[in-house]
Amino acid sequence: MDHSDYVIEELISAKSIAARVESLAKEITAHFCDSEKLTVVGLLRGSFIFIADLVRELEMPVEVDFLEVSSYGDAMESSREVRILKDLRGRINGRDVLLVEDIVDTGHTMAHVQRLLRSRQPERLEVCALLDKPSRREVSVDVRWIGFEIPDEFVVGYGIDYGQRNRNLPYIGKVKML
Repeated sequence: MDHSDYVIEELISAKSIAARVESLAKEITAHFCDSEKLTVVGLLRGSFIFIADLVRELEMPVEVDFLEVSSYGDAMESSREVRILKDLRGRINGRDVLLVEDIVDTGHTMAHVQRLLRSRQPERLEVCALLDKPSRREVSVDVRWIGFEIPDEFVVGYGIDYGQRNRNLPYIGKVKML
């Protein structure tokens, strides 16, 4: 893939992201205030920066675990086939679980992961996504907290990649093909 065939235009600033992460953490802390410990399950790889920032803002005991799923590969379109590449290390049955995702697009990945996690019988399972593209939804999914609703644009930055590049950008940018 030639990475000189596109430019990135800032869509959401680093400052806006930081402010929104702080407010999401306050809402999540309040929701789970009666929990002994919250298990935060991150979907790799796109959500790793969001997870790191979010858990540092949570004012409660947390445990972090990860699932790695694939539905994009290096493409700009979801394949709609969800593969589990890395499963959780810990058990979640009877636990309060917060599933953290970078972006909810068609909903196929989220629906698949929610079914998988629910089958493991957590006490509570809630979802927080940094970005939501409701115009692309094909499957209805329950996402309790959303950082930002975005238009149907292919985005990168703040952990989200295009062909394994641009994850390190401190902002969310939209990819514009040249």
